[in-house]
Amino acid sequence: MKQLRAFLANTIDLQTQFLIARLGAALPKMLAEAPAAERDHVQRQFDRLASDPAGCYALIDYVNFKGEGTLATERYRGEGWGLLQVLENMRGTDSQSALDEFVTSAKTVLRRRVANSPPERGESRWLPGWLARVDGYRAR
Repeated sequence: MKQLRAFLANTIDLQTQFLIARLGAALPKMLAEAPAAERDHVQRQFDRLASDPAGCYALIDYVNFKGEGTLATERYRGEGWGLLQVLENMRGTDSQSALDEFVTSAKTVLRRRVANSPPERGESRWLPGWLARVDGYRAR
């Protein structure tokens, strides 16, 4: 355990580079998966968040937390819970900050995931932690 902790502490720069690279690769995947009529909307919402350091953190964390939302395995009852679905669900209004809107959208998407999940998985037990994590984006 000590070796693992030391390894993780000594590779923070590499881990950060990986997380940023993953986000960079996620946007083209999400745009390819989004319906053609939604692509500009998804790009606009992504750009709104990416223009703010706290928004960048939220994008990076969410994609590594819940995925891009492009895979069939990231869906219950045909509805996904990844970054793509959070961005699609945003309305893009200037009356609300992009970060606040992202948090609200992510909470909606995560609640929908739990509602759509097979009852035997018991995903509702994780929801409070997921919502707290997403709320933490505002504290950055």
